Amino acid sequence: MLLATRGALRRDPVQLVLTSTALLFTELLVLRWIPANVIYIGFFANYLLMASFLGIGLGILLGRRYATPGLSPFPGLLLVVVALVAQRKLDVQFKASNEVFFGLAESHSADANFIVLPLMFVVVMALLAALALPLGGLLRSQPPLRAYALDIGGSIAGIVLFALLSAFSLPPVTWFGVLAVLFFALSLRHPLNGRTIANAGLMVVAVVAVIIGSARSGDEWSPYYRITVKEEAGADATISVNGIPHQVLHQVQAEESSREPFYEQVYRWFPQRMFGSALIVGAGSGTDVAYGLAHGIGRIDAVEIDPRILAIGAARHPDRPYADPAVRAHVNDGRAFLRTSTDRYDLIVFALPDSLTLVSTSANLRLESYLFTEEAFASARDHLASGGVFVLYNYYRQPWLLDKIAGMLGDVFGEPPVVRSYGDETTGSAAVLVAGARPDVADGASVATARSADPGMPGPATDDWPFLYLREHAIDSNYLGALAFVIVATLAATGFAARAAKTPLTAFSPHFFALGAAFLLLETRSLATFGLLFGTTWIVNALVFVAILLSVLLAILVNTRARPRPAVLYAALGLSLAVAYLLPPASLLIDPPAARYVLAAIVAFAPVFLANLVFTTSFRETKSADMAFASNLIGATVGGVLEYAALITGYRGLLVIVALLYAAAWLFGARVRLLGDRGMPSALILER
Repeated sequence: MLLATRGALRRDPVQLVLTSTALLFTELLVLRWIPANVIYIGFFANYLLMASFLGIGLGILLGRRYATPGLSPFPGLLLVVVALVAQRKLDVQFKASNEVFFGLAESHSADANFIVLPLMFVVVMALLAALALPLGGLLRSQPPLRAYALDIGGSIAGIVLFALLSAFSLPPVTWFGVLAVLFFALSLRHPLNGRTIANAGLMVVAVVAVIIGSARSGDEWSPYYRITVKEEAGADATISVNGIPHQVLHQVQAEESSREPFYEQVYRWFPQRMFGSALIVGAGSGTDVAYGLAHGIGRIDAVEIDPRILAIGAARHPDRPYADPAVRAHVNDGRAFLRTSTDRYDLIVFALPDSLTLVSTSANLRLESYLFTEEAFASARDHLASGGVFVLYNYYRQPWLLDKIAGMLGDVFGEPPVVRSYGDETTGSAAVLVAGARPDVADGASVATARSADPGMPGPATDDWPFLYLREHAIDSNYLGALAFVIVATLAATGFAARAAKTPLTAFSPHFFALGAAFLLLETRSLATFGLLFGTTWIVNALVFVAILLSVLLAILVNTRARPRPAVLYAALGLSLAVAYLLPPASLLIDPPAARYVLAAIVAFAPVFLANLVFTTSFRETKSADMAFASNLIGATVGGVLEYAALITGYRGLLVIVALLYAAAWLFGARVRLLGDRGMPSALILER
């Protein structure tokens, strides 16, 4: 007899909700904490998401045999993860000619160590699997839709809980403390014995290890980064994020040799110009704002997406630029600010806005992805006053990246921008680009090559393909190698878990597998759409995830009150996908914001809601909820691999793959049905 049958099949809705809350909270914790401490994992955080999905699916499968009440390997594995990550010696360095990984040049601690990504994948997979061991039995102990509703309710609680901690910029000590409380609450559902006491002891040790590591580092935390501020006598303070040097709090009156040249370049180009108003996107700790004030700008809107970095600048910048009454600080996404503002400016500056991290773990979006598209440049152009100037500067690393941006500016403004480069141009160093009004003084400037004169210039980044740091529509070999590992690991781990649980592979449902892969892609596209419409901020992502889960609950409610026909649901889903494909995101950018939200909700969320109706209709009929759920989660892992197709097709192209996967799910659902556990392993049997 299975251990899960002896202990975990008792009806315990509270334990099911707590388990789901702990799983979602743990998933968010590792997705924030590991990339913040292991350099460059931040660029591959969606691999950790795939590891989480796979781990939960494997945990459900293994729980059929190894779920022992009161005994969990989770605290021990968590301690292993803490010991590995807290050392901060696990770094990975990629040298790619066709994609730019910002932070590569600044960090000197990273060695070529390609084992790190697979190692993190495996440990996260094992950690989530350990916590998910009792989930299968809990799902089977309830009617399918009731079990699913409880699971979704717990997941919403996990998201809201972690979002509250992020809102107050609380450190990992608090995260791990909350996780310990959740785990202890789960332990109290079982009799107190040596097993539960040992688990509690390991959990306390893990939390203490995090406390000691945090006390030594002195780091601050924002909703996006681990922030380290370094202040030394006689030198400018520096800000590092996730271990990578990010900003310097330059004093305007400092010696010229210590200044970055691009801060003053626009004022040298226009020596007789007094800019009445300016918009600075990526204002950060305030250095760009300080230079603007020093050159007499009358009014400055300073936009910074990270509230903690803005607060550090307000408190510690030597020139105190944010205390000046001429400055209005805005915590917002730059693209979202441009969309909602009606002001026009004499000067708009995109000031080194490179994020060093992915904003979403289920989409390859960085914080600044929608800031560097041709549509974003057009929005900046439309906010310029007559004779206004648009300036960008950064360290562009690769010559092709500078050419790409110059070509995009030429497309938008109708003439190539003026460019001033610093250092060795062959290696790709700092540069300033200006569009709009032409400079009064040359000062080393040159006119960029027009796209029409250079057929080999990299193609533009657009709202549908917002990948500025990719040279072309392709998947870099670094990603391909990691994705191949994910596929191999998924196949191997699933086969191993099936044998260990003595469950034949025929028990897996291709129907629910296809539904999982399709929904992950649909969710990714929805996140990308709402990031464009409302900003790529952490709060937007959290709200979208909650909205998606609430749509699941609504779909469950519909299925408890009615029995919609699957054929009708699939037809409606196909129609909604066609509408979403034919209406590009730019067509949804209407005002007022309330109308934009309603239209976006209908176009972007109609497929999501219908997809949830499809899933819940199938899930309602299953006799083996745990295997259906496991198949769905493993399918989501494969969906995470397929998401990288967006690097080739753009996000709209993902809808074609989504449609094909749902067509496959419909075919599987029409031909097979899932039988429950009736004294034998579940199996897929052809319907007569």
